[in-house]
Amino acid sequence: MDSMPSGTVPVPSADALKISEPDTKIQHVEHVNAPANVEHHEHLPKGVSETDEEKETRWFIGSIDCGTTSSRFLIFDGEGNPVASHQIEFENIYPESGWHEHDPQELVNSVEACIEGAVAQFLEKGYKKDSIKAVGITNQRETTICWDTDTGEPLYNAIVWPDTRTASLVRELKERKGADELLELCGLPLSTYPSSVKLLWLYNNVDTVKKAYDERRLSFGTVDTWLIYKLNGGKEAGVHVTDTTNASRTMFMNIHTLQYDDKLLDFFKLDRKNITLPKIVPSSDKEAFGALATGALQGLKITGCLGDQSAALVGQCGFSPGQAKNTYGTGCFLLYNVGEKSVISKYGLLATVAYDFGQGRKPIYALEGSIAVAGSGVKFLMNNMGFIKHSSKITELAETVKDNGGVVFVTAFSGLFAPYWIDDAKGTLFGITAHTQRGHIARATLEATCYQTKAILDAMEKDSGHKLEGLAVDGGMSNSDLCMQTQADVIGIPVDRPVMRETTALGAAIAAGFAVGIWREFDELKELNKEDRTIFKPQIDKAKSDKMFKKWEQAVEMSKGWVLQNSNED
Repeated sequence: MDSMPSGTVPVPSADALKISEPDTKIQHVEHVNAPANVEHHEHLPKGVSETDEEKETRWFIGSIDCGTTSSRFLIFDGEGNPVASHQIEFENIYPESGWHEHDPQELVNSVEACIEGAVAQFLEKGYKKDSIKAVGITNQRETTICWDTDTGEPLYNAIVWPDTRTASLVRELKERKGADELLELCGLPLSTYPSSVKLLWLYNNVDTVKKAYDERRLSFGTVDTWLIYKLNGGKEAGVHVTDTTNASRTMFMNIHTLQYDDKLLDFFKLDRKNITLPKIVPSSDKEAFGALATGALQGLKITGCLGDQSAALVGQCGFSPGQAKNTYGTGCFLLYNVGEKSVISKYGLLATVAYDFGQGRKPIYALEGSIAVAGSGVKFLMNNMGFIKHSSKITELAETVKDNGGVVFVTAFSGLFAPYWIDDAKGTLFGITAHTQRGHIARATLEATCYQTKAILDAMEKDSGHKLEGLAVDGGMSNSDLCMQTQADVIGIPVDRPVMRETTALGAAIAAGFAVGIWREFDELKELNKEDRTIFKPQIDKAKSDKMFKKWEQAVEMSKGWVLQNSNED
């Protein structure tokens, strides 16, 4: 990652800020260093090497990060800096239009290989394995896996969170008695998104899953549960748990009690005697998640577990009500800390558990807005359309034109998530003319995520009664200065980007560290990853921003209705 100069860049005039030439660079950003009166927490000054004796006194936390396209293992030091990491991409399987699957065993294999690779790198740097005190896990959330309780083997591929094969099933469920009570109980609306509908599809369509359920040997879990189960040794160890952040994405857990709710299970016609659901535990726990059964870190305890978006909020140190973060990954996920009481949204957002560190602490809740397509829209331009050879080139392509040329891209590949929840939308390009170039479509792809983020922020403001003053960001698309400047312009508030953007993995490490007493209070983390942040400030007036957003809203309305209720498309 290129280093940025410190200090404040002078803000040029409004005319100078217009991107009127292909090679115009964004200049209106501010680089923020840690305040001079804050103690610098690095173990040694920059550029000074550690002695072997000093290396032996340091401690570290490992972090498993199993996302939608790859697995990683990172090893963080006490200042939140990654000192070793290894990443492996795994196959994403698309058997039919709208279907998205993973091989469950490949997820496990990739995680195990990443641990080996990162530990080898760690040892090469002169550190010792026993200085790693614990491991945390963070994971893609609603992705659903079923396995045989007797054998420990998966019964079908994992159905991944953006999969839309359940669209017709969701429409049926919305007509079922009690459907209007679900949101108040679990905080989630009926859609193709949660694990519940994926599990029902498996029961209705996969004979091995139905047979296992009928014979009372069906085990269910999200990716965290599956990884913890397998990393502990599978059926021999029998560790079958989930944390509250992941459980809150299933529609089976009561958002207020943090326990499975019979009314919810009855709605989905699930009998607890026929299915083994994971035990719900806090996100930070010294014993509940077991330990690694094999490999370079055999015997090391897993002590933290957070769904990836909760982990990013923790990694951004969003511990106070009113703080928010947006992660621009495969999808885009905006979490807003609402404190110790859940808020059931009236404007299309999800109520979720932000984090739950146990040990007498109250769980913290969040409002969440989920966008199905963010980075995957860039991948679409690369893999399906051949616009670019690497996703990092999207900004370069977008900057070959001065604006979007009137093109609006509603990237509804999986319908539209928050705050719209339109299942019958499809990806739709508007405003194409003979003038349209690839750069215009590239800009429109980046802008689609920015507009949806604004729609979510507007809904959060209505639900909470408070307007955000700033937005912390991370994830792959946040690397694009153009995208982040566009985001600031669209939402009208500053966008705050850290230099160290592995905030999701860092959040899991923080949860693990709390469990083993490395940190005891959130105040101890307030300066973590705060140095050299980049602030993107809005540079267009509200009237222009509102006009841009109105055009987006018009496109959203026009994208509806592509999936007909009586068709076989879904």
